[in-house]
Amino acid sequence: MTKIDIVADSRARFARFDLSRVPSPCFVVDAAQIERNCRILAEVAEASGAQIFLALKAFSMPAVAPIIREHLSGTAASGIHEARLGRGEFGGHVATFNAGFKAAELEQVLRLSDHVIFNSLSQLDRFRPLIAAAQARGEGAEIGLRINPEHSEGWTDRYDPAAPCSRLGMPVSKIRAGDLAGVDGLHMHTLCEQGFAPLERTWAAVAPVIGPWLDGMKWLNLGGGHHITMPDYDRAGLIALIHRIRDAYGVEVYLEPGEAVALQSAILVGEVLDLTENGVPLAISDISATCHMPDVIEAPYRPDLLGETEDAPAVRLGGPSCLAGDVIGDFRPAVPFQVGDRFAFLDQAHYSMVKTNTFNGVPLPAIALWDSRTDELTLLREFGYDDFRMRLG
Repeated sequence: MTKIDIVADSRARFARFDLSRVPSPCFVVDAAQIERNCRILAEVAEASGAQIFLALKAFSMPAVAPIIREHLSGTAASGIHEARLGRGEFGGHVATFNAGFKAAELEQVLRLSDHVIFNSLSQLDRFRPLIAAAQARGEGAEIGLRINPEHSEGWTDRYDPAAPCSRLGMPVSKIRAGDLAGVDGLHMHTLCEQGFAPLERTWAAVAPVIGPWLDGMKWLNLGGGHHITMPDYDRAGLIALIHRIRDAYGVEVYLEPGEAVALQSAILVGEVLDLTENGVPLAISDISATCHMPDVIEAPYRPDLLGETEDAPAVRLGGPSCLAGDVIGDFRPAVPFQVGDRFAFLDQAHYSMVKTNTFNGVPLPAIALWDSRTDELTLLREFGYDDFRMRLG
């Protein structure tokens, strides 16, 4: 199966879903696909001996926590709120990294987490007394340091933690063995939606440097950005690499994918509000790129429209906000849009759901959980004025 095939499978599954069954806009998450992805990750974990965590920064939906708990070892958090969510809802191991901890929050993070990863040696040294006090109380987590391998495999600087002048991770050239006293493990996150080959090259570049440091440490966290559940991902290569690392250095190996857990598992349902023209046909919808799919503008990327065909006339689809750039893209719906029509974008679970906002007072999408195997549908949450009002005090 290729990337095209997995998109075709997603189209086929969601083509069976009646878009009028949910309010608009609405995220509809397929529990069956979440489970399929998690099974693949669990198979990799079993075959390699690695522990695999869900990166909550990409997908943090409590309603699917039972599925995550059944198949994965825990969660990777990016701060106190995600650490609380991981501990309280998802269970298992909690690994927390933040580029800049606050002292008051760090005390709680150390209680909530199994290991806490610092972004710099200066921050680690500043908080050593707090860490020691927590450990004396029996509350301290294992301590990690995020490293920058100074080997770039990124396809764009915005999503490349190893790009020049990156603020993420301690450059390995600036670390000395004596700096790592009290450090239980190293963390490196350098990939974004990538296959195995970039990881293999990164490891080949950094292993000669950090290999000696791993002697006596407990773990190595290879971070996220691994497209493990894509059909063309070299899972055999990943499993072999993990075995080599574990055998050579005697450390546990952790992975913390986000997108791989939620890949092709959700649609965002919208409605056409108006049709007009200004040089090109225009459609205004209740889905806003800037409010509901900000990566469309930030990445940028063009989402896949359910039911699109190459032969139909193009229409430029945008949101209801006053931002001139609130444009999702040009699309060719198989059936020409009419006011009131429902439509949906594919693959909207990861990074869309967690990034939604209420700019311009645009309502947040509802959230529904669907099971494509049984057609069971549960409307989990609808958002209203109070959700907008409470944010700004």
